[in-house]
Amino acid sequence: MENEEKSLNFIEEIIEADIRSGKHDGRVLTRFPPEPNGYLHIGHAKSIVLNFGLAKKYNGKTNLRFDDTNPVTEETEYVESIKNDIKWLGFEWAEELYTSDYFETLYAYAVKLIEKGVAYVDDSSPEEIAASKGTPTEPGKPTPYRDRTVEENLLLFEEMRSGIYLDGAKVLRAKIDLASPNMHLRDPLIYRIKHANHHRTGDKWCIYPMYDFAHGQSDSIENITHSICTLEFVPHRPLYDWFIEQLAIFPSKQYEFARLNLNYTVMSKRKLLQLVNEKYVEGWNDPRMPTISGLRRRGYTPVSIRNFCERIGVAKRENIIDLGLLEFCIREDLNKTAWRRMAVLNPVKLVITNYPEGKEETLIGENNPEVAGGEGERSIPFSRELWIEREDFMENPPKKFFRLAPGLMVRLKHAYIIKCEEVVKDENGIITEIHCSYIPESKSGEDTSGIKVKGTIHWVSVSHAKTVEVRLYDRLFSVENPVAMENFKASINPDSLEIIENAYVEPDLLHAEPGKGYQFIRKGYFTLDTKSTSSKPVFNRTVTLRDTWAKEIQKG
Repeated sequence: MENEEKSLNFIEEIIEADIRSGKHDGRVLTRFPPEPNGYLHIGHAKSIVLNFGLAKKYNGKTNLRFDDTNPVTEETEYVESIKNDIKWLGFEWAEELYTSDYFETLYAYAVKLIEKGVAYVDDSSPEEIAASKGTPTEPGKPTPYRDRTVEENLLLFEEMRSGIYLDGAKVLRAKIDLASPNMHLRDPLIYRIKHANHHRTGDKWCIYPMYDFAHGQSDSIENITHSICTLEFVPHRPLYDWFIEQLAIFPSKQYEFARLNLNYTVMSKRKLLQLVNEKYVEGWNDPRMPTISGLRRRGYTPVSIRNFCERIGVAKRENIIDLGLLEFCIREDLNKTAWRRMAVLNPVKLVITNYPEGKEETLIGENNPEVAGGEGERSIPFSRELWIEREDFMENPPKKFFRLAPGLMVRLKHAYIIKCEEVVKDENGIITEIHCSYIPESKSGEDTSGIKVKGTIHWVSVSHAKTVEVRLYDRLFSVENPVAMENFKASINPDSLEIIENAYVEPDLLHAEPGKGYQFIRKGYFTLDTKSTSSKPVFNRTVTLRDTWAKEIQKG
């Protein structure tokens, strides 16, 4: 038990203390409140795993609440993508809610603040308001509208709602403390005018609450017990508490944790939208994007992402996580779940000269040798002519080259031992065929030849091979911290995508299932692309078999 206590993160410690004290009657209700203005990314996954995971651990619930207070940037498409991502990660919400559900209540709350004399309508321009707030070292100064009467403010706020004023003509501000060292308490905006069609309420509203006002009050309306935010909201917490105290409503509490920062990645929705709009990537679900939909299309699994989020833990200080840890998590999962198949990406023909022409046989291979029972077996056609990887042959090999070379022997995976006898070249000196002999007694599983070889290579039968497109995805950025650059797009990795239009694979891969991982033996982990068709199968590389970037960093 003592070890369990030590392993608790600081939010779990708070929750357990609240449960012991009987706070909220021991109830735990969290929420995940995304703004539907883009697709979720891996940083949101951390928040999802935390909020839903805490609720599950303490027999509580989690609400999904869309913070839809900015009609200009929000779309139903984003709402649906967010719901799909959360379900795909393996979580179910207690209630699906929208801040727009509370627009009438929030308006009434704002009216109550006006009636208390702690909110006023300001006609100042955004520039004038910014100037009136002062600086971190100098107090702000009141605008000419700060001392309007309650009656005047109530009338003006009602007129704002009625739509008679243009965007930006007036705002509603809280009247707090223009000398506060916390800039967020220097008469923050509560409502602004925005004549725009809302994806749920249409044109019913032309005034919308600011996030700092809508956030805490929505938490309170839902009786959220633990409102968990990222660290940038620490200075917003006094305002969160001030609104709740002034309105005398359910006292939700805000707690902050360090957001996820990954190297070789950008997480800003604004920057991700730039990549999409400027065609640096195919879209929000491009497999190079850190979006959950992009990771899913690339072949990442829900288990790998949840494990990654749990491994990095919950901290109070910002730090940068190595992308290699996320890649480790997907390798770890796919090693246990991915079926093994053979694929040749850069082919050269190999002819077994002493194998009878026209003869074919069926060999057997396990689907996954890492699992007891192998998860069943597959049939692999074998014939006289095979495709092998061009890199698996060298005419003048260095020492300790354990693949194919003149006079050398290797084993063909699941098949026979072969020996290279000669090579055939075209007029440009390019090798077009490798001629080998095979040892009939060396068949895998039945080997009586007594011959030992150090190398094993993969292959695909020429007459049975199926042609597919393979996309080799890599990290989108070539520098560790692209955000720190003046132009983050200048650090885009030119080798983040290599397309191989004609790769050869086992015929069994024509029955590949979308969303399932496959290990192309010796080449990496791959999955069938969601835009793949029966006439043009496309496989995306999820991740290499080993961390190739670690070697590159060591070289540098």
